[in-house]
Amino acid sequence: MAERIVKEVQVPVDFSGQRLDQVSTELFEDFSRSRIQSWIKEGTILVDGKKVKAKEKVFGGETISLSVLVENQEVHLPEDIPLSIVYEDDDILVINKPSGLVVHPASGHRDGTLLNAILHHAPEVGHVPRAGIVHRLDKETTGLMVVAKTLAAQTDLVSQLQDRSMGREYEAITIGVMTGGGVVDEPIGRHPHNRQKMAVEPIHGKEAITHFRLVKRFKNHTHIRLKLETGRTHQIRVHMSFVKFPLVGDPQYAGRLKMPKACSPELQEGIRLFRRQALHAKKLELTHPISGEFMEWEVDLPEDMQHLIELLKQDMEESGSDDSEYY
Repeated sequence: MAERIVKEVQVPVDFSGQRLDQVSTELFEDFSRSRIQSWIKEGTILVDGKKVKAKEKVFGGETISLSVLVENQEVHLPEDIPLSIVYEDDDILVINKPSGLVVHPASGHRDGTLLNAILHHAPEVGHVPRAGIVHRLDKETTGLMVVAKTLAAQTDLVSQLQDRSMGREYEAITIGVMTGGGVVDEPIGRHPHNRQKMAVEPIHGKEAITHFRLVKRFKNHTHIRLKLETGRTHQIRVHMSFVKFPLVGDPQYAGRLKMPKACSPELQEGIRLFRRQALHAKKLELTHPISGEFMEWEVDLPEDMQHLIELLKQDMEESGSDDSEYY
């Protein structure tokens, strides 16, 4: 079984002076550099519609296009896994992903994924690369995701992600009390010593921008709303940890579990039992890929985050702290 992969990107000026194969590897990050180089040699990667050599330099503004037929080494099977569907038509599917659901099969998670569930719910997406999945959420992150049901819809949605016109807003609970919102503009790449993690990498990282604002301050925590300009792996988790406000429950970026001083036994238990990053994709905005209509959806926080927020409120009230600091 083979799938046709079609991608087109414009070279950012930041890449001026770099080799075509280097730039293409950065822009088409799902593929290895060796595969990229072979496609350039075959002419399936073009620059402004022309075949060029891998060592040729780009200067920014060129259009790099990829059109290739890739043989799938694995056949993913449909599985009857319940989906929380927020919206669906002939072209797109919007779901509210629960915690614990892996988005795409990978080592250690060959089945039981969102992709398997989508193939069962809408078998026609089997003809679309990656079953129409255009962006991902971490396994334990909850919230809104859009899936393309046709190749045309997928191409358009990927374009919206690349030009940053698709709006994605999240809510999170951080460790520590913030004094105000802000922006984290720090490049993200693989952690130099732990390949399972990401990190702020000033030299080799890719551009990553996260905006955040306060929703409410608690005694030792902050409820925040975040908006992404870019979509790097673990972006929110890495950026919040970098500015010393890691997410509650984050097993990779929050460090060893420490209980805040003078908090209630109920809150201590709630924090101890919260064993995932407190992060939820709350709002999604996009232009419908076929009709051109602007669309938006918003879903409530999951029960575990709502419960944690209630415990934080109760802890403030019991200590006599001001409970009016909503933003």
